[in-house]
Amino acid sequence: MQPHWRRWHGALEHALSGLLIFALPCAMLVLSVLALQTWAPRYAHDAPLRLPMRVLEDSDAQLTAETARTALEHQPQVLLRDTHLAEAPFWFSFSVPPPGLDSPSVVEFPSRHLVRLACWGGRQLDSLGEADRVHQQGRLFDSQAGFGLRLQDLVPGMQVLCQAQLIGPGRLTVQQWDESALRTATRAFERNAGLLEGGIVLLAVFVFITALINRNSTYVLFAVWLLINLRAGALSAGWDVQWLGHNVPAEWLIQGRPITLALLYVVTIMLFCSLFREELPKVGFRPLLNLMQWSCALLLVLSVTLPYAQFLPLIWLFTAIGSLVLVFFLVRIVVITRSTVAAWYGASIGVTLLASGYEVVAAAFGLQTWIGSVNSVTAALSSSLLATMAIAAQMRQEHRQRVQAQAELEHTYNVIPLGLFTLDPQGHFIAANPALHAALGPAVLVPGRDHWDHYFDDTPWQRLLHSLNAQPVAEFEVRGRTDDPQLPQGRRFLVKASRAGERIEGSLQDVTERALATERLQFLANHDPLTQVLNRNGVQAELERALQPAGQDLALALAYLDLDRFKLINDMFGHSAGDEVLRQVCSRVDEVLQGGMHLGRVGGDEFVILMPNTHLADATLICQDIVSSLGNRPYRVGDLSFQVHGSVGLIEVVRGSSAKDAVSTADRACREAKKKRGSHLVVFERDSCVFQEHEAEIRLAGLLSGSDEIEGLYLEMQPIMSLKEPHHSLNFEVLLRMRDPEGQEVPTTRLITAAENSGRMGVIDRWVLRQTLAWMRESHGRLKHTRFICMNLSGASLNDERFVQDVVRMLAQYADVAPRLCLEITESVALHDLENTRRFIAQVHGFGAKVALDDFGAGYTSFSYLKELRGDLLKIDGGFIVNMNEHPANVAIVEAIVGLARNLGMKTIAEWAEDSATVQTLAEIGVDYVQGFAIARSQPPERLLRMRSSADFVADADLLHYLLLQAWPAPSLFSDPKPGQSTH
Repeated sequence: MQPHWRRWHGALEHALSGLLIFALPCAMLVLSVLALQTWAPRYAHDAPLRLPMRVLEDSDAQLTAETARTALEHQPQVLLRDTHLAEAPFWFSFSVPPPGLDSPSVVEFPSRHLVRLACWGGRQLDSLGEADRVHQQGRLFDSQAGFGLRLQDLVPGMQVLCQAQLIGPGRLTVQQWDESALRTATRAFERNAGLLEGGIVLLAVFVFITALINRNSTYVLFAVWLLINLRAGALSAGWDVQWLGHNVPAEWLIQGRPITLALLYVVTIMLFCSLFREELPKVGFRPLLNLMQWSCALLLVLSVTLPYAQFLPLIWLFTAIGSLVLVFFLVRIVVITRSTVAAWYGASIGVTLLASGYEVVAAAFGLQTWIGSVNSVTAALSSSLLATMAIAAQMRQEHRQRVQAQAELEHTYNVIPLGLFTLDPQGHFIAANPALHAALGPAVLVPGRDHWDHYFDDTPWQRLLHSLNAQPVAEFEVRGRTDDPQLPQGRRFLVKASRAGERIEGSLQDVTERALATERLQFLANHDPLTQVLNRNGVQAELERALQPAGQDLALALAYLDLDRFKLINDMFGHSAGDEVLRQVCSRVDEVLQGGMHLGRVGGDEFVILMPNTHLADATLICQDIVSSLGNRPYRVGDLSFQVHGSVGLIEVVRGSSAKDAVSTADRACREAKKKRGSHLVVFERDSCVFQEHEAEIRLAGLLSGSDEIEGLYLEMQPIMSLKEPHHSLNFEVLLRMRDPEGQEVPTTRLITAAENSGRMGVIDRWVLRQTLAWMRESHGRLKHTRFICMNLSGASLNDERFVQDVVRMLAQYADVAPRLCLEITESVALHDLENTRRFIAQVHGFGAKVALDDFGAGYTSFSYLKELRGDLLKIDGGFIVNMNEHPANVAIVEAIVGLARNLGMKTIAEWAEDSATVQTLAEIGVDYVQGFAIARSQPPERLLRMRSSADFVADADLLHYLLLQAWPAPSLFSDPKPGQSTH
């Protein structure tokens, strides 16, 4: 029974809806048309009779009633007279018609532009009354759009004289009415005015309220346009003297008419721009529309400043041009966009244009008789109706767009791969798209399983609320619960949520792959991908973290581990084998380390071990275990087996040390351990001199980096003695020295190390070269026995192209002394970039300067590359020279080097000659020059200039005796004496 009842009830509801929505409105429309066509009018009346009259324009306003009556006698009779915008008084006269049969007669002057009227009658010109738009007296009264004159008791045929003043395109006519017919016509006039005013005002209020609710500025403009259009229609119909049943003050009325017309123009243009805001950019001609908008401002100013008679032609012109421009744009919009809104609005503009054009033509040519039904009243009604249709079409278009957008949004909501959700204030899911169901499961909206906390571990509901309270849009990453097998396991989601009223709208994106990739990248940023231990960045971060809470009792040990002969594994068995050995090394070290300790790889086979909260004694035991664990059993890679040992340098980190300095010191300890045989472990305690030396280097580096001019530098020179002519040559090497601000001598090795670490070696080498060349030029006259002056260049400077260019410029500047300069290039630097070294040597030779290869023999490949370098001198490495008489192999090596140099046309210099026996051996095997403490230590330049030869510096008696024997060899018993040599 229940289904039948529901069916019947539904049918009744549909029938009533159809009756009220479709049938009844159609019936009312048909009935209205039928009534207009066939029913008798409510306010039927006879038409008035137009009376003949004589009219005279008083251009100078000088006529009186008597003179005007006389002048009118010569004027022809007419039925109407147009003023053509003249505002001068008009005099006219007519004869009183016979009275009506049914009711007294009245005369009406129907011009809406009539503002003042006065009438006289009879030969004595008795006053019949005066009237304006505010006051009427005598027989004159308001009548529809103009004034009326009661003819009761006036003698038929009597002449009536009237003076009228009109403002605007007025027309003078005199119409005879039966008094009852005029009353009926007046009621119809007022009723029509009330209907028009009430209907349009009500429509405007409705549109305005709609605009406020929808916050639509276009509807506000339309409501204003309706009211302005209503006032324009009232002006045309002649009842603009009232507004909402109240009389408009005369001064307001006169000034308000031009402003009303100007506002209609302005609002029409602005409504058009607002209504077609989206279509106008597509049709082009934007400058033309901008010009129209500027004309609005101009027209508003003119409506206030110009008289009405002068303003009317301008408004007609502006309206005609503006209407044509709007029609042009509307046609383009219809053609381009096929807009029905533009079609309806174009029809509205067309009606307005037709009515305005009619009034212009009517004012000029008097054509109201055949087109009287087309005026601003019909324009107001028709254009308002058509504009309403345009607005309705736009509303329909916007509705369709909203429906389409909603459908597209719903489609996007369903197909978007991003999970979308809505939460209620308690954290329950109340809406979810398919993507969210796929991410969290199909039961996300099922009661009991629809709460936020049911799906996530680390972001409970309260935390989400806190995030939204702190910021308008919350964005964070959450992890799915792992304790419920029905939920996605271990997934990561990116949540973006914001408040939408009391609800929370948000999105959920599965970012598991991205999160894992990000974690991997973060791991690789601080870890070595091969061994999974910390990399250099990770070590730096952990070490700085350990140094932050450095209290008075900081216990922090740092070890530097270097694998011995690991390079051979890579070279002989490939990097894959070496990589596996490295992984096993890290595994063995990790087995020894305790909790909180860190292992990091900082080089190919170099590691750093960070041991926070570990005293040096405990760290020493740990490092001993590491060394033992690394070397006590072989490393197996497939079928291969390797024996690898490690050297460890251990330091106790000093309070206030930087991470870089700590690692550098531990590296130094490791290098010491590699030189040490046996334990492979070197420990630097807190009070070790190494730390003091390192601190001194840091202070020195800061001093070197302070400015471009380094204070405290000076030069000394060490003699280089010729073994062929020791008493006839004065050669030497320029040596760099420095005193600190306290005047203490800075060790040269420390100075060089600090300069290289601080990047200031180039500045120092430039200073030394500049000072040396300047001193050579200054002392040129006292260096007659000097063949060459050596100066060492650092590898860092020679690898700097700008430094090389500076050297060439300084040699060119001191070209007169450059041939005595000999620039020393270390063998390892020369072989680093052979082509660059060869080019530099050629540039130096271009100025006549010499080049010496320093520390020759210290490397492994010198002999194979020596033929590529055209050096002048070869400085044999001091390691072969010192104590060479105790090592016959060194004597043989030096002798071979001497022979090689002689064959290549190069002279040899032996460094580090410290005793007479060494000098004698070097002379016997053919070395050309010797340098060392056996000759002299470094000397101030002033003392060197006082000497005649390098031999003058020798203080060793045996060496002096040997040099004397070399200078004056013993005569042979079998040879003849030389001329001038005594035999006694």
